[in-house]
Amino acid sequence: MATGNINVSVENIFPLIKKFLYSDHEIFLRELISNATDATLKLKHLARIGEAKIEIGKPTIEVKINKENKTLHIIDQGIGMTKDEVEKYINQVAFSGAEEFLEKYKDSEAKDSGIIGHFGLGFYSAFMVANKVEIFTKSWKDEPAAHWTCEGTTEFTLEDHDRAERGTEIVLHINDDEKEFLEDSRITELLNKYNKFMPIPIKFGTKEKELPLPEDAKEDEKPKKVTVDNIINNPNPAWTKQPADLEEDDYNNFYRELYPMQFEEPLFHIHLNVDYPFNLTGILYFPKLTQDLAVQKDKIQLYQNQVFVTDNVEGIVPEFLTMLRGVIDSPDIPLNVSRSYLQADGAVKKISNYITKKVADKLKSLFNNNRADFEKKWNDIKVVIEYGMLTDDKFFEKAEKFVLYPTVDETYFTYEELEAKIKDNQTDKDDKLVVLYASNKEEQHSYIEAAKDKGYEVLLLDSPIVSHLIQKIEANKEQKVSFVRVDSEHVDKLIDKGEEATSKLNDEEKEKLKTAFETHITKEKYTVQLEAMDSKAAPITITEPEFMRRMKEMQQSGGGGMFGMGNMPEMYNLVVNTNHELMADILQKEEGEQAALINQSLDLALLSKNLLRGEALTKFVKRSYEMIK
Repeated sequence: MATGNINVSVENIFPLIKKFLYSDHEIFLRELISNATDATLKLKHLARIGEAKIEIGKPTIEVKINKENKTLHIIDQGIGMTKDEVEKYINQVAFSGAEEFLEKYKDSEAKDSGIIGHFGLGFYSAFMVANKVEIFTKSWKDEPAAHWTCEGTTEFTLEDHDRAERGTEIVLHINDDEKEFLEDSRITELLNKYNKFMPIPIKFGTKEKELPLPEDAKEDEKPKKVTVDNIINNPNPAWTKQPADLEEDDYNNFYRELYPMQFEEPLFHIHLNVDYPFNLTGILYFPKLTQDLAVQKDKIQLYQNQVFVTDNVEGIVPEFLTMLRGVIDSPDIPLNVSRSYLQADGAVKKISNYITKKVADKLKSLFNNNRADFEKKWNDIKVVIEYGMLTDDKFFEKAEKFVLYPTVDETYFTYEELEAKIKDNQTDKDDKLVVLYASNKEEQHSYIEAAKDKGYEVLLLDSPIVSHLIQKIEANKEQKVSFVRVDSEHVDKLIDKGEEATSKLNDEEKEKLKTAFETHITKEKYTVQLEAMDSKAAPITITEPEFMRRMKEMQQSGGGGMFGMGNMPEMYNLVVNTNHELMADILQKEEGEQAALINQSLDLALLSKNLLRGEALTKFVKRSYEMIK
């Protein structure tokens, strides 16, 4: 048996690091500013524990462009490096100075200092946009400064330098095909995207600021302008503070800071703040939502120690909460080496469960503390809650305490309240509770009114996932409840109480009536169904069988229905009231008059269900005018 060491060639690895490790070239600026931030936070930590007995002042990070020299500069006032440290941290690929620092000072709360780096590879992202990189650095220790130069190969130069200021300056000589990174607008865009909330102030150029007028200013006196540093970031965003230190205005102001083009205030917020068994902070906002689930997502921003990572938080945030907005920040979220996306990890599931619980607790608190206000917000938040109930069993259990069931008359019930309200009048012959609902108040108005005339309570369930949701609720209630849409049956059969009405027509007349209707309607679309109903009820009612319609809707909205059912043509029952006087009249007419009455009656039924359109509607209007001449 032979043993040996795998020979890893740096010459082969280096091009991979600088060309392929990072999926997007613009990431280089985030990485270099993260390094500068780490250098500053390290110095602050050493000063805090008394190891660095120096005055550090208020350090900043500066980004500068020199278009003439085609260079981009990142300058910090942090811990700096000696020549030996440059050898150690820069020339050893994948050696993380941040990891070493955290390990060395693990007993002095260094883990809470906000230090970002972990992999020791971020610096090399500079070579994606630069053909030459220089480092000018002076350590906080009393040692000479150093100058390191590399032109994107494994060769470098390292020499003493006369730099007097503590800290590090990285100089990138930008490639000709990456000149966009010498434009102020492009750098501003990247700083706002990745570094907007970094913990150290970041300066990029200057700006003019108006000074407030003194109290004794003259009426025509104009405010004076001064030139100040243009600090592009907010080093102390709201999510880094304790909830007790924030007012409602602070949360709303931060929302506008996150989404400057969003003009509506959020409905409410949820402040996340946990340090065990993982560290997680953040603020989630419930915005006003539309019924379109597809356009709501990717509004939550994921940060790691205040460094922007992504706005695709799938995995860390439960899917139903991706419609919210806000920020999540955690140093414990496992990222890939380029800090671009999440990696599968047990901690992710724990964090996701925590967020679910926190949101559920907040919603329950809002419901308990001010139900009237919760009801006002219901239509704006229900899509999130209903989606959560459908996709997350733990959330479903918690949501039963606060989920609302609105009626067509804008009365809101919890399920427990609804059950108590309708139990006596809406229990069928099999002792099953029947919950009637409409999905569109206007289109199903006649059906709603017929149900209300019988004293039934009708819910308004109009979300795009209602078919899926009621299926789950029925299963959860062990099939002791059934949801039935008001247009799925004629009103006497919506809640089958086992009562049979007597028909005025005998069997022969009923057969002739059925034949007449089947002769003059489209058999492929309608199934004729004769029913003995109240003589004052509508002569013809168009219904859609609950099971078939629900399965079709579920298939169309994504899964859950029977295979292929989403592509089935629309099928309706044409319920003929044999006790209505019109039916006796139809039986007495000749075929031509019979056809006219049947067509007119059918069109009226279609009109009441909002199904009469196009050419059929035009013919109906014309025929109606002719009948009233």
